[in-house]
Amino acid sequence: MSIWEALVLGIVQGATEFLPVSSSGHLVLLQKIFGITEPALVFDTAVHVGTLVAVFIVLWQDIWNILRRIIQPLTLFLIIATIPAVIAALLFMKPIEAAFASGSLLGFSFLLTALLLFGSELLYRRSEKPGGLPAKLEGSALPRDKDEMNWVDALVIGIFQAVAIIPGLSRSGATISAAIGRKINRDFAARFSFLLSIPAILGAVILQLKDFVKAGSAGLAQTGSAVSGGGAGTIGILPIMIGAISAFIVALFSIRLALKIVRQHSLNGFAIYTGILGILVLVDIFGTHFFF
Repeated sequence: MSIWEALVLGIVQGATEFLPVSSSGHLVLLQKIFGITEPALVFDTAVHVGTLVAVFIVLWQDIWNILRRIIQPLTLFLIIATIPAVIAALLFMKPIEAAFASGSLLGFSFLLTALLLFGSELLYRRSEKPGGLPAKLEGSALPRDKDEMNWVDALVIGIFQAVAIIPGLSRSGATISAAIGRKINRDFAARFSFLLSIPAILGAVILQLKDFVKAGSAGLAQTGSAVSGGGAGTIGILPIMIGAISAFIVALFSIRLALKIVRQHSLNGFAIYTGILGILVLVDIFGTHFFF
């Protein structure tokens, strides 16, 4: 992997981890376009760590409010919403890894992301009266704020996040869509999604480090010397550092941008983008074969 490829991949990771367009799908697509076939476990881990640090910086106040009072409904909801993804990752790890490697599901996943975004906007608009005023349901204003969230909302959001482990299906897009589809306030829907990304990214990092250690141990057992295992020896320290730093810097801006967009604008623009991208990928997979 060259320095320029690492820079581009880091920028794309930082931008797309929080915009509802699928970071995993874009990274798989770019690796296909660049013709990158070398193992990249440490690089993937590094760029994920970069975006994770950005989340802590941008959402430090939300995180501090949770840490200073751990026992609260929001903590429980984050735990409930995390459990389905943990179960899915443990049960379907091998098929997921195969899907990442081949990119065979990429086009369909981008299209599914588009459908989720369109569908959630339709559901959300039904919670508003003409003129943009909130509707009423059983005495409560819709959309609901964080104090009106319940465990069913958290479970639904968690199930959508679990499905989004498929490459090309946006994690942030799926969770935000689930939240606003459940008539949750748009600003809190985005914040909850990004807070939920912390255990999701940490889990991905832990799994990647585990695989790297296994690969390194297997190589040492076979050769008696150090091996790359998809690590710095294969890619190089400088590209890894550039990828992580660029992912961190871009994520600082993309998180704030995503919060603003979700709060003030429709997600339909992202739906159109992922829909067109999905069609183009499918055309290449089944027809032109430029990259797949």
